[in-house]
Amino acid sequence: MGAPIDLRPDWQDLLARRAALAPSLIPYTTLLDAWAAVDPGVGAAWGAVECRKRWLAKVPLLAGVPLALPAEAIEPLLDIALDLFASMAVVEPGLLQRFAEAWDAGEVRPESLLPEPGRIGSIEGAHGLPATAMGFLACAGLRPHLDRFLEGSREHLGAGDWELGACPFCGGPPGFGDILEDGRRRLACHLCGGSWIFPRLRCPFCGTDRTADLGRLDLEGAEEGYFISTCAACGAYLKELDRRVRWNGGPALVEDWGSPHFDLAARRAGHWRPVAPLLCPV
Repeated sequence: MGAPIDLRPDWQDLLARRAALAPSLIPYTTLLDAWAAVDPGVGAAWGAVECRKRWLAKVPLLAGVPLALPAEAIEPLLDIALDLFASMAVVEPGLLQRFAEAWDAGEVRPESLLPEPGRIGSIEGAHGLPATAMGFLACAGLRPHLDRFLEGSREHLGAGDWELGACPFCGGPPGFGDILEDGRRRLACHLCGGSWIFPRLRCPFCGTDRTADLGRLDLEGAEEGYFISTCAACGAYLKELDRRVRWNGGPALVEDWGSPHFDLAARRAGHWRPVAPLLCPV
């Protein structure tokens, strides 16, 4: 049995830090409990030469690689995510039903949830879910399995091996950013748990490095170290944490899911993101 992904201790720490938000964040606990109980199987034997060959060609490791993951392995996790959508009324019930029917009919499979250029999963077709909701479903269903599947490749990523804004491991968009002790910016992928270094003065979503397009949305009343990076060229935003200021912050996904008030501020300012958390998927 592979080691499961268990973010529950970090999640509980965050709930204690943000007691006022804790009641609204409880739904995530159900999914994190389910992740911790998943047997993610055996990781792939990625070699350094093959990894760097693909990265040199600007191709994520999972692009075009068959994913031997049976539908029944992720179906319980998708059921939890769909139930959460339904209970929180953040997606139209009819769309959830259409997705469930498409899944049961085999029109949507595990590989349908994988990243493609510019999006996560197949968002056209019978289900018609919003792209951001599809992104959360993909994260909910695939994260424990992709985390384990790609585990052996993490050590092969060296400085300068990857320069794109998409994840070098699965091809997904960044879900959170960190400023490390040495001042470098590290992006995190929620879909597979990967991370990579990316220039601070460049938008990871559209690639612009025009200073005039890059902005920072500081949040009134937010804990020190948290901020939102914005891009006027594409309108996207990314929540980030300066670890030099707040060294005891939690993992990227925990910090992201635990800060819906930041998403609300960014949305009100007219910005969007490709991977939305449960509390604001549309």
